[in-house]
Amino acid sequence: MGRLIFHRAAMSIPLLLIVSLIIFGLEAIVPGDAASTILGQNATPQSVAALRGQLGLNDPWVVRFGHWLGGALHGDLGTSIISGVDVTSSLNGRLAVTLSLLVPTILLSAVAGVALGFASAVRGGALGRFIDVVSLFGFALPSFWVALILVGFFAVHLNLLPATGYQDLAASPAGWLKSIILPVLALSLQGITYVAKQTRDTVMEVLETDYVKFLRANGVPERSVRYRHVLRNAAIPVVTSLGLVSVGMLSGAVFIENVFVLPGLGSLATQATLDHDIPVILGVGVFFTLCVIAINLLIDFAYGLLNPKVRVS
Repeated sequence: MGRLIFHRAAMSIPLLLIVSLIIFGLEAIVPGDAASTILGQNATPQSVAALRGQLGLNDPWVVRFGHWLGGALHGDLGTSIISGVDVTSSLNGRLAVTLSLLVPTILLSAVAGVALGFASAVRGGALGRFIDVVSLFGFALPSFWVALILVGFFAVHLNLLPATGYQDLAASPAGWLKSIILPVLALSLQGITYVAKQTRDTVMEVLETDYVKFLRANGVPERSVRYRHVLRNAAIPVVTSLGLVSVGMLSGAVFIENVFVLPGLGSLATQATLDHDIPVILGVGVFFTLCVIAINLLIDFAYGLLNPKVRVS
């Protein structure tokens, strides 16, 4: 397992470099810059040019990227051009909000998706067809559209939950729970439907194998067949789908945080992009890339636990 961790760590270095280069290169070709954002629309060309020089924006983008990379290699992600706040501090200040959104969403997608998919495969009939229809529509609906529907019904029409805003868990657990219910539901719908569909298809495939037919023919209790053998053999593809869903939720969180005005990393990245605040954009990009690497590592761990014969090359 130590070799696996070392391999993942070694693979993460070029991946982080490539992602950083792409972000920096895209920002370099997008019209506008941080100097124009700071001075506003009424600024004179002379004042903008002067501020660009002070901020080092006149240097070639390769030179600026080299300066940032040198600091990043020493653990310094730089300072926000707009606010002057250390990027690492900005990320730490918003991390709890994003985790409050992502962790319950992933857990809900896993539990509800596997339960619905397994029940659909085992029972079949009307339930199976219903799961298929719901999965089709649920996966096709954009998360931000689902968010607007939920806000309109539960927050505006019924006035049961807040439409926007976030409350800290330590300050008010009840307020925190109310503030994340709608965002979690909006972000988890696609995950639940995708995991349910993958679970149903995989379980149905395992149910038709000779191995399962042999167990039933030898009088093994149906409960044991389903939960001890079928579900275990179907687990690896389901874990893979959970990994894909978790990665997709990182990008989905950006939209959801903006819809519900949650002060997390997604809304930070959006504002930084609008402001051309490249150090902050790079910081969020690096963090999300590390999350993807961590998710892949967790999937590899899960493979080893579910099936010791699985070899990680």
